[in-house]
Amino acid sequence: MNQLRLASAALNQTPLAWDSNLANIVAALDAARASEVSLLCLPELCISGYGCEDAFFAHGVQQTSLDILAEILPATKGLAVALGLPLVVEEQLFNACAFVCNGLLIGFVAKQCLAGDGIHYEPRWFKPWPAGKVGEVTCFGESFSVGDVMFDCGGVKIGMEVCRDAWVVERTGKRLAARGADVILNPSGSHFAFAKQEIRRDIVLRGSRDFHVSYAYTNLLGNEAGNVVYDGGTLIATRGELVAVGPRFSFADYILVHADVDVDATRADRAEANLPIIELDGATLDCGFQLPSATKTIAPTQPSPWDTSPPSKEEEFARAVSLGLFDYLRKSRAGGLVISLSGGADSATVATMVWLMTKFGVAELGYEGLARKLAQIPQLAEASSAEEIVGALLTCVYQATRNSGETTLKAACTIASAIGANFLEWNIDAMVDGYVDTVSKAIGRSITWKGDDTALQNIQARARAPGAWLLANLSGSLLLTTSNRSEAAVGYATMDGDTAGGLAPIAGIDKAYLLEWLKWMERTGPEGIGPLPELAVINAQTPTAELRPVSESQTDEGDLMPYRVLDAVERAAIRDKLMPVEVFQAVQDRFPEYSKEQLGIWIERFFRLWCRNQWKRERYAPSFHLDDENLDPKSWCRFPILSGGFERELAELRELLTDG
Repeated sequence: MNQLRLASAALNQTPLAWDSNLANIVAALDAARASEVSLLCLPELCISGYGCEDAFFAHGVQQTSLDILAEILPATKGLAVALGLPLVVEEQLFNACAFVCNGLLIGFVAKQCLAGDGIHYEPRWFKPWPAGKVGEVTCFGESFSVGDVMFDCGGVKIGMEVCRDAWVVERTGKRLAARGADVILNPSGSHFAFAKQEIRRDIVLRGSRDFHVSYAYTNLLGNEAGNVVYDGGTLIATRGELVAVGPRFSFADYILVHADVDVDATRADRAEANLPIIELDGATLDCGFQLPSATKTIAPTQPSPWDTSPPSKEEEFARAVSLGLFDYLRKSRAGGLVISLSGGADSATVATMVWLMTKFGVAELGYEGLARKLAQIPQLAEASSAEEIVGALLTCVYQATRNSGETTLKAACTIASAIGANFLEWNIDAMVDGYVDTVSKAIGRSITWKGDDTALQNIQARARAPGAWLLANLSGSLLLTTSNRSEAAVGYATMDGDTAGGLAPIAGIDKAYLLEWLKWMERTGPEGIGPLPELAVINAQTPTAELRPVSESQTDEGDLMPYRVLDAVERAAIRDKLMPVEVFQAVQDRFPEYSKEQLGIWIERFFRLWCRNQWKRERYAPSFHLDDENLDPKSWCRFPILSGGFERELAELRELLTDG
């Protein structure tokens, strides 16, 4: 029986953070050696970081990546390792993976299928490598093969599908299998999206089954560069069965998973299937290295108890945002967090995420480990509970006006107390009145609710921003804004008011889902953490901006439309790219409780607000990419700031409703 211990390691890297990236790689190598791993797969571009953007073009970044590779080589003694970096070949830049055996560089595999959709812009920086081509590159004074190559380690043939190479119909692995691959490694940088892990599982399982190989998939971990969260979730499969599944959303610097696989068994499967083997001259490199056999038995890594198949969206949302927030906080070196806590659903969600972040962090790292990772906040060292950590991290402020109610004040105070946050409150009426009086005198008339409704609402929201910014600046803290995706779609937020902040943790999720998630958090909560019952004070309310006089009984849905309708229209119009008449036809049957005339009014309102407010979406604080329906123009959904506003198409909708 020809067994080898196959491993993958997820790494929490940062673009251009050469020393910490190197430290994480070496730590993973040391852990692999201690576990008697034979063959280790590390993520794509893990040396430089995946999210270097246009810095990939810099000669210094390209050269430093090779310099770091040279520093890594001695740490690979006794191992065969694949790890990613940008590589220049014949004056063109490629997304490449180095293959290293026992301290020696053997060659490079270059990615063939670049990711150029959604949040990915790889074709901007890299060239795709042609299938079947093998070239040469000079580094460290020697010439190495590069391109569509495999590696022979003591008779075990190893190939690579680099991330997207495995997601296309004609997978690279199919050709590798035809060339006799025993093991396929997949070094990936695969961003988190809801339920995406199910697709990865299928890719890995089908790869191991259809290609008759053992298959190791690895991934990046954490908030690498600001907007994108990587969930880790490494997978190892052999003969169509998952044999190791790594935990996702870990707060650790790296996560190593491994399993013992039988090369003879996969070869027997391939022989039984009578698959012909095709040899390509020069495409398989002899590593001169015998993969070591493990001498001790170690149980393979198992998934977290909550990470079922399919995973719960509530769990994924809680863990993805918490990890994204944690890494943003530590990598930005902010001195803490500030939230303008209104007593409504959105700000309560963001505050709850800070609480969950500390809960998850303490559960995995312990109090001392969490304090070490957030060393820029020294007061954390004295904390002995999650709530004390929240108190050292987070300050919440309730900024009342005469239009605020006791309900929201009580709700804000209740939530802040429940999670352990510092809570402040003050009244901004004097500031609002000062602005109104100043402008009224300048223009020579009174500003009134009857004639100036929107302006009077907006000045209240804007008057809250300076105090929140001042509070954050006093401690070098990060001001969190609380806008959600539904508000972003229609611009239902005041620029430089409630959008003020350096990070928008929930701008990637719709309001209808947020309201459901808060109920789940009140009653159930994440596995191992449990609920936050005090959220009942939030869930009992009807969402309202509280910007009009109390007598107006303002509600968000009254200003806009029911959130369920808004989100359905948004998906049809923006995700599915339907025109107004098509949107009406797509959503009409879903909402029989509303007349076609009312739906038509709401659809027209959506399109007009969408077009009018693209400039706001361009200016929102960075947000986390949570699903492939994002509206963030910096990472997913591009739309012109100035447009024709769908005038012809909306006229067609009005004509349809009139004729019908």
